[in-house]
Amino acid sequence: MSVNVNRSVSDQFYRYKMPRLIAKVEGKGNGIKTVIVNMVDVAKALNRPPTYPTKFFGCELGAQTQFDAKNDRYIVNGSHEANKLQDMLDGFIRKFVLCTECDNPETDLHVNPKKQTIGTSCKACGNRGMLDTRHKLCTFILKNPPESTDSGSASAKKEKEKKNRKKDKENGSSGGEAGNQDNIDAPEAVDRDDDDEDWAEETTEEAQRRRMEEISDHAKNLTLSEDLEKPLEERVNLFYSFVKFCHNNKKAQKYLLGGFECLVKLHQVQLLPRVAIILKDLYDADLLEEDVIFAWAERVSKKYVSKELAKEIHARAAPFVKWLKEAEEESEGSEEEKEEEDENVEVVYSSSARELKVETVKPDTPEKEEEDIDIDAI
Repeated sequence: MSVNVNRSVSDQFYRYKMPRLIAKVEGKGNGIKTVIVNMVDVAKALNRPPTYPTKFFGCELGAQTQFDAKNDRYIVNGSHEANKLQDMLDGFIRKFVLCTECDNPETDLHVNPKKQTIGTSCKACGNRGMLDTRHKLCTFILKNPPESTDSGSASAKKEKEKKNRKKDKENGSSGGEAGNQDNIDAPEAVDRDDDDEDWAEETTEEAQRRRMEEISDHAKNLTLSEDLEKPLEERVNLFYSFVKFCHNNKKAQKYLLGGFECLVKLHQVQLLPRVAIILKDLYDADLLEEDVIFAWAERVSKKYVSKELAKEIHARAAPFVKWLKEAEEESEGSEEEKEEEDENVEVVYSSSARELKVETVKPDTPEKEEEDIDIDAI
């Protein structure tokens, strides 16, 4: 039975699967031990050597481990249940398999024994990071780095070549006799002038101009040109021409905010203190609407940057969002006052009037009824 590699994901159509651990207890007394029967299959699903999760179990349980790679036996001393080991395997996957950015188990380990560092690279999102080497398993990984795929493929190629040579030697005599009986000439090449053909692209100005004409108008704006040598004001106008599509397009404005977060990630020291100022400039330029800014401020997302950085960006943007909400409330209040004033204005037509006059009519207030005067009391 297979389970999700990341068991916190409950989706039954999750593409990353692994077989459930099968544990078998052997021996009695002091010699009791737990053999993980399918450790090779589990490790293959995780793209890690089977010794790593086995050693991780030993570190977490404080037990000794044994590896027999020839017979595919991976042993942890002591009696341990399969469910307990499966839960521990989740901890190994979180620390040494899952990507910290996208949570996909498509990472490779890069061990540098000289610098005593272990790096990770994700094939799904391209994220690169470093493992915390304080765990006991990291010392084992530094001493036993994973075999690189390049060397493995090279050794596999060599083995295939050796097998092919042996087959050629075995079939050499029979092949030679068959070759004497059937003399078949190989077909000659039809055109031999192709070898001299030049496959390089032309780099002349005329060739570049022709290629640029073939590119669409939008792609022309994205190609490298001499715009970087222009003054700052002209470059700002060019930038505005790229982002003006955000006007009245809320979806495009959301993507603009995501790109802004990525830009802050690249230049945190310079841009992080100026988050509120930049957002106000984008708002003043009609590139961001109030509704989009409010929706972005309500929810912290780790879609474009890490959750910690996203929280910090939202905290820096909080004064601007607060100012925007207060300004909106004031504008709504002033509009209500204007509507009330308009209701109290009465238009009166007079044929004798020479000029137009607007008079404000005060709302009628009920007059107090005159008190009855008692004549006898006088």
